[in-house]
Amino acid sequence: MLGLIEMSLAILAGILIQRYHREILAALKRFDDRNRARIEGEARDKADSLAHYRHTLTLAEEQVEEVSEVTLSDPRTATPLTRYVFEGEHFTTRREAERVREEKVRAKARAFYMELPLALSARGDDRLH
Repeated sequence: MLGLIEMSLAILAGILIQRYHREILAALKRFDDRNRARIEGEARDKADSLAHYRHTLTLAEEQVEEVSEVTLSDPRTATPLTRYVFEGEHFTTRREAERVREEKVRAKARAFYMELPLALSARGDDRLH
């Protein structure tokens, strides 16, 4: 009886693999492409003295919300207006909202570098490098 269950599961797995093999291979290819790009990026970063700043900005950017687009009704004419929202504040242009977002990202990155010497000294290392 156990052999029958095992054989049934093997056949079912084979059917599922046959049915979804394109999706599985596509997902594995995407994973492999991302992994290769990450490895190439790490190799480039070893030779780039500014890579640390770029990574810090990337991390700070991940911590700040995106600018969202909302459509509101104009109170005077009742026509739809597109507004851009960042941290609850409404902006008339995307450029203005993105500018405020970029300032927020830079402030987060700057705060990281302001705290870095204290964090390194708490580690017990006297060096900053």
